Amino acid sequence: MKPFLLLATRSDDAAAQGEFDAIRRFAGLEEHELHRIRLEAGPMPAVDLDDYSGIIVGGSPFNTSDPDHEKSAVQHRVERELASLLDDVVARDFPFLGACYGVGTLGVRTGGVVDRTYGEPVGAVPITLSDEGRADPLFDGLPSTFDAFVGHKEAIRTPPDGAVVLASSPACPVQAFRVGRNLYATQFHPELDVPGIVARVEIYRHAGYFPPHELGRVIDEVSGAVVDQPPRILANFVRIYAR
Repeated sequence: MKPFLLLATRSDDAAAQGEFDAIRRFAGLEEHELHRIRLEAGPMPAVDLDDYSGIIVGGSPFNTSDPDHEKSAVQHRVERELASLLDDVVARDFPFLGACYGVGTLGVRTGGVVDRTYGEPVGAVPITLSDEGRADPLFDGLPSTFDAFVGHKEAIRTPPDGAVVLASSPACPVQAFRVGRNLYATQFHPELDVPGIVARVEIYRHAGYFPPHELGRVIDEVSGAVVDQPPRILANFVRIYAR
């Protein structure tokens, strides 16, 4: 089997490793079957899509919709590199799954509008599949409504032309969408279970997702959630596209 490629942008080593480990575990991949490039650490090396079964983009502290003058030089470089790669991915309809930051990158590159209209605080929210979502193989085996962890400052306000909306939540109309046949993005995090999100909020307590003094409350709330369905999406992605 050709490996999958994880494109990561988390500068915190613990967050980056936690994301890699969770995606690999829930996707059912061995360590050598998931290659990783940490884009925040340096320029993206040449990527030959023919070497991979598919691409996964993890979450990020970056916000696509931030004004250009507020973005760091690293973010500008990462966005340029991802845009160039996505042009090839979209042209080939190459298997792609973006989680959270993937919504911004894929959504913007294919003509959608991403802004802060539908941000959601950290927590578990009910995700409801559309008719198209229920029929899509990426969501095979998931119930029509399931809880997932979110925490994002920006989201899709207007989907790209031709995109198929696959899922929504009460406060965010586009929780998942598909472009073409093989390009997917989810606003929620399919790689996060309760231990994963507890570790994530501890790392990012000062990142503006909630007042730092409310860390204990946030941990208490997410610890009581039952979030056990979203990881199936990662397993489905691998099952569908491994080659």
